[in-house]
Amino acid sequence: MNTTLITGASSGIGEAFARKLATRGHNLLLVARSEDKLMTLCNELGRVKSIRAQYVAMDLSTADAPALLFDETQKRELDVNLLINNAGFGAMGDFAEIDLARQLNMIDLNVRSLVELTYRFLQPMRERKSGAIINVASTAGFQPVPFMGTYAATKAFVLSFSEALWEENRPYGIKVMALCPGVTDTKFFAEAGIGKPPPGRIMQSPEDVVDTALRGLQHGRSHIISGFPNYLMIQSERLAPRSLIARIAGTVLRSQFGEKK
Repeated sequence: MNTTLITGASSGIGEAFARKLATRGHNLLLVARSEDKLMTLCNELGRVKSIRAQYVAMDLSTADAPALLFDETQKRELDVNLLINNAGFGAMGDFAEIDLARQLNMIDLNVRSLVELTYRFLQPMRERKSGAIINVASTAGFQPVPFMGTYAATKAFVLSFSEALWEENRPYGIKVMALCPGVTDTKFFAEAGIGKPPPGRIMQSPEDVVDTALRGLQHGRSHIISGFPNYLMIQSERLAPRSLIARIAGTVLRSQFGEKK
């Protein structure tokens, strides 16, 4: 059974993907840590156009989780024809003061798990010569971001990785795209430890981000930036020295974190 697999699906952008794709008739396999939220969402979405909505509750940052998830799709006889790697989190503050275990866990989820899931589900897509993968990156992946250094670096990896796979898999009829949202109305900033986004940024809804992603995928884009102001910001930053961009971002975020140096 053709199925869309969405990680980080219990809230935010992942939940918005689930709701939008359910209305389009996609069967869904939703993955996140919160079983209660997933169960409630699946029960609701299962009534939309009589799709089949299933879930797996697991922490994808653990070493064996991606393999276990892939095996579970095989047991359920699900053909994952659209993989949306949305699970991820950030931590903000002075790199030397953020808990090291949290930063390594971020790398495990944002990078290692995403790479393994992409690898495992890409194999059957290649056999079928069809399929699509959306990897959720960020506008933070386009430049160095002081006080978000590890997070921005993970998203830079996701962006570069996805663009490379876009080219590798074109001959197989498989679409791979990096989705690059800016500030989005989710729990991201609260969970990252600062409670609110940096000043001067326009906030998008998760639904707007998803609409942008699906348009980009339809047109075969290697990456897409959500929100025209974000697009203009990234294009303008490409014209400036990276050291200057880092200093400007550092000045803005240093004041937010109360750093006096």
